[in-house]
Amino acid sequence: MATDPFPQHLPMLDRLGVIDPSNVSSSEIAAEWLNAFSAAITQSDAAAIVDLFLEDGFWKDVIALTWDLRTFRGRNDIKKLLDARLATTGLHELCLLQEPSTEPVLQKVFPDFTWLRFCFSFTTKHGKGTAVVYLVPLPDSKWKAYTLLTCLESLIDFPHKLGPLRNKEADHGSWEEKRRQETEFASNDPTVIVIGAGHSGLETAARLKYMGIPTLVIDKKPRVGDSWRDRYKALCLHDPTYYNQTLYLNFPPTWPLYTPAAKLADWLEGYARFLELDVWTASTITKTSWNDSTKAWTVEVSRGGKGTRVLTVKHLVFATGSGGRPIVPNIPGKASFKGSTMHSSEFKSAANHVGKKAIVVGCCNSAHDIAQDFCSHGADITMYQRSSTLVISAESVAAMLGAIYKDGFPIDLADTYNTSLPWAVVRLLHQRIAPALAETADKEILDGLAKVGFKTNLGIHGAGIMSLYLERGGGYYIDTGASKSIIDGDIKIKSGSAIESFTENGLRFADGTELQADVIVFATGYGDPRDFMRDVCGDEVASKITRVWGLDEEGQSAGVWRYCGHDGLWFTNGNFALSRFHSLHLALQIKAIEEGILNKADVVI
Repeated sequence: MATDPFPQHLPMLDRLGVIDPSNVSSSEIAAEWLNAFSAAITQSDAAAIVDLFLEDGFWKDVIALTWDLRTFRGRNDIKKLLDARLATTGLHELCLLQEPSTEPVLQKVFPDFTWLRFCFSFTTKHGKGTAVVYLVPLPDSKWKAYTLLTCLESLIDFPHKLGPLRNKEADHGSWEEKRRQETEFASNDPTVIVIGAGHSGLETAARLKYMGIPTLVIDKKPRVGDSWRDRYKALCLHDPTYYNQTLYLNFPPTWPLYTPAAKLADWLEGYARFLELDVWTASTITKTSWNDSTKAWTVEVSRGGKGTRVLTVKHLVFATGSGGRPIVPNIPGKASFKGSTMHSSEFKSAANHVGKKAIVVGCCNSAHDIAQDFCSHGADITMYQRSSTLVISAESVAAMLGAIYKDGFPIDLADTYNTSLPWAVVRLLHQRIAPALAETADKEILDGLAKVGFKTNLGIHGAGIMSLYLERGGGYYIDTGASKSIIDGDIKIKSGSAIESFTENGLRFADGTELQADVIVFATGYGDPRDFMRDVCGDEVASKITRVWGLDEEGQSAGVWRYCGHDGLWFTNGNFALSRFHSLHLALQIKAIEEGILNKADVVI
């Protein structure tokens, strides 16, 4: 890019040279800007369009103009976008949205930073979408765009089969047999195979099904939900229910704020059944081959006791999680250890270790949960901290999310607002939010941890939990109680020295000390999410795939929900909010390809 995609400062009022604009009409300012923007769009006047942005403003696009996830910073790069895609896209019918949840609003983000947010709908040659604009004031009483999001939501000629377009035929007795035939794909092959029946895979399958794309979900476990059901019994989601709603089917109002894993597993099983998703459980893909001429996969599926099926499909979607194989460090002397060792993915409960000595290697979410489980069962538990950990209270996370996600607020709009800002801007905001929370709401916890030698940090670039999640997929603990146990000494901490080797009775460290243990749990994370794809598709295909998790140079997802380097191969994963939202955009891309609307070779910027 021509400009640094990650600026060092927000356009604060003093930098803009203006006084806090508290007494203005938000609707009038939004309408004036949108009228000028719309007129410039109609006239294909790229110069006039870019003049409506700050010199270093942003245009973030979610498949509306680019059929990709892209962020353009600075007028030069925004003009490149317009020159390449404005005429082809046919952007028109821009309409200011003024419902209570979308009406223009002046927001005082910080005492020295204010912007005006508003939304408008738009139409392209092929679809409809929503845009979110953030304007900032200039000294001449003009307002210019700091950021603009354009986000495609539907295809005009291929609407989702929802609401008024739902199935209207009454079924008098044939439904069960029809569902059996559909699920077995008795008379046809699916167009898409989704690998993995967790929340990401199921929501992607739901999007595709109700866009009219025959989709089969394959999971190696016996039941839908086992990916959650088979984890440690103490597992409970660390973020609140209103953030974790599932697509098309919301949790009931009786649902607890923090969902136990076993309860979530049962919900996902019902979710697949109620949405009539076609799922083969206890099934594995044993062989694949790609035909570059026909742009299709031949897929061999072992169905356990049901034999083997060979299917021809256009797309494989890997929904196998944010990580790959479990990582266990290679520590010398393991054969001499008399106790038991396991990775956190194998741990179920501390109930069988009452009164025993335990070590948990690692200090992020799973490590804390497991250590707390040992503590609750009366074990002598020590956590080994290899490097510092970001710690934030569940209450602080809920407060941050509550600015957008709340009971009664439209979840689709909350998701749009949640993704409306470029990562470069989010990072700047969180570089102020993270230390503020650490010095106020979470100060007591963090000070207490420091006193007992537990090392904490504020995330990559000091940008808090989101920087760690989006860039690393981990490295943090959302505190649901274990921090108090650490502060009180019920969970002991060992840090500051590398593990040197196993001993007969535990672990020896480079400082000469030894920790005794009957059981050692390695909560040391997972490998590359491409691991499972390599197992299924082979090294040749895997060599073409981009990095999957993490952020690219524009601050967008590196390889999830978008083209990843190989035709007909996709990845979907992430937390509930990201999977719920971006499953739409992955499904829209697949639908557009299948209907002849999208040819990736034609979209070059």
